[in-house]
This record gives sequence, C-alpha cells and structure tokens, in this order.
Amino acid sequence: MPAILEPLVDEPGLVVENTIRVLVVADIHLGIEWDLGNSGIVIPSQSGQGLAKIMEYIDALSPDRVVLLGDVKHNVPRISWQEREEVPYFLESIAKRISVDIVPGNHDGDMEFLLQRILPGLEVTLQPARGFMLDGVGYFHGHTWPDPVLLSCDHIVMAHNHPTIRFTDPLGSSSAEPAWIRTRLNRKVLESHFKLKAGDLPWSDPEVVIMPAFCRLCGGVAFNESLHDDLLGPVFSSGAVELDGAQAYLLDGTRLGKLSDLRKLDITKKRPDTRSKRSKRTRSNRSNRSNRSKRSTSGANRHGKESRSP
Repeated sequence: MPAILEPLVDEPGLVVENTIRVLVVADIHLGIEWDLGNSGIVIPSQSGQGLAKIMEYIDALSPDRVVLLGDVKHNVPRISWQEREEVPYFLESIAKRISVDIVPGNHDGDMEFLLQRILPGLEVTLQPARGFMLDGVGYFHGHTWPDPVLLSCDHIVMAHNHPTIRFTDPLGSSSAEPAWIRTRLNRKVLESHFKLKAGDLPWSDPEVVIMPAFCRLCGGVAFNESLHDDLLGPVFSSGAVELDGAQAYLLDGTRLGKLSDLRKLDITKKRPDTRSKRSKRTRSNRSNRSNRSKRSTSGANRHGKESRSP
C-alpha cells in the first residue's frame, strides 16, 4: 500500500500513514532564545509552548511514532545552558507517550550527550545523519547528501531550508508565509555525485516534500525568490532538487502553483540580473586587457625602433 502524506491544516506538522501512522515535525530549534539573547534580543523561552503544541498533535492523531526531522536544538558548536535543561525534558515528555526517532541536522551536535540525560528505558533513537527509511518512506534533514537507499522510496521528506513564500506589494512592503514544497529529484545529478552508472542508482523517482520550520523564531528562505545557489545543502546547490517545477502550498492548504510561475508574478521581488552584469564586466575586462596588450606591444615596437636608429 502506498504511503499517504498529509500536512496538518494551519500547522507545520506532517502525518505519514502506511502500515503505521507517523507524526513528523522539523526544525524545532530549542534554545534559539539563548542565541538571540546574546544578540540583544530578549525573548522568553518558547519550548513549553512548542511541547504543548506537539502534545496536541499526539492527542488528536494518536500516531505510532514521532519523527523529529533535524535541528531539534539550535546552538552550534556548543550546547547552551538552556538546551541542557530543555532538550532532555522536551524529548522525555514526548517519549513517555510515544517512540521518537531523531534525524540529526546541522544544529544537532552533541545530541548524544543530551540523550544521556533523559530517563532510561524511554525509546528515543538517534538515526544516521544521512537519513533512514521508516515504513517505506525516506527521511533526512537536508544538510547532507541522502543515503542512496532513500532514493528507492516513493516519498522522501526533508527540511533544513525553512521554506517560505514572500509576498511583496508595489510599495516594497513584504511578508513571508511558511510553505510546503512538493517536488522531484534530478536523477542525473545524483548519479554523478554517487558515481554510479545509469541503472545502478536505487531509483523510484520519489516525490520530495520539504517541510516548513516548526520554530517561528528561526526565519526562513523565500523559495519564490531563490535559485539553487541561494539554498542550503548540497542537494540544493548541486541542482539535485528540482525547483522550477516545484509546487508551493501555504499552511492552510492553499496551492500557489509552480515556483517558476510565482517568480513571474508581481508579488515576487525581482532579482537583479547578475548574469548580464557579470557578462558586461567580463567583456569590459577583456576589452581592458586587450587595450593594455596593444599599448604594451606598441610601446615595445617604438622602443625597438629607437634602439636600432643611429
């Protein structure tokens, strides 16, 4: 039976249902308030509200497992005092109700140490950073290349870039809304990276779902204003994730359409044409070098003639 993936309405959570029901939440960023405080932005801890929200999901959905899809904590490379207190309690509280899988993200350094601080006997599993398969669905955070075995799944769920869609009015005022992105992968790019011949790569042309961030304080990337080089992670910068044909959805379920079409609308701030500027600079540099070469050659010829004159 193929898995069914359903985003929660008006919430940054995902339900994946096949033989079991899985609740997926990504980019929680516990401890971000400590980091903001060091920058002079004082915000009370939001971890209690976040935990209460996830408990609401569990009460409403009765899932069999919870997958935390990376960046459970925020601070890198060190662990803040806030994370030492809040991360173990957060994970304990969920694990007392349901089994937890953590797919580590780039902010989850020293997660092993924090897991030692939770009560023994609770099922909290730290999965590989390159992702894992659960009930026929692949999960990885997105800051690394995925394990190739995930490419044999029909669906891959990832996170990392905190996707949003930015709406800009004619006066330049803008607001960004969290968004879901549904897309596909570029097989040729993946075969090139994994150095595999055509046909040797485990492949089922998986649909990719990119999750919005659960944390409201960590910001996001406006996918309607972004190209591959603007996004984080090797699968994005390499072009392994298809962007032009990707479909964007708001949290309330509104389908906005393809990113390539959104870029053409007035709501999307137009990017400067850096390619034409680079091209002009290149032509100008070539012209300058050519002129300098001509002047140098002309000077050398004059010098040669003068040295031969009596």
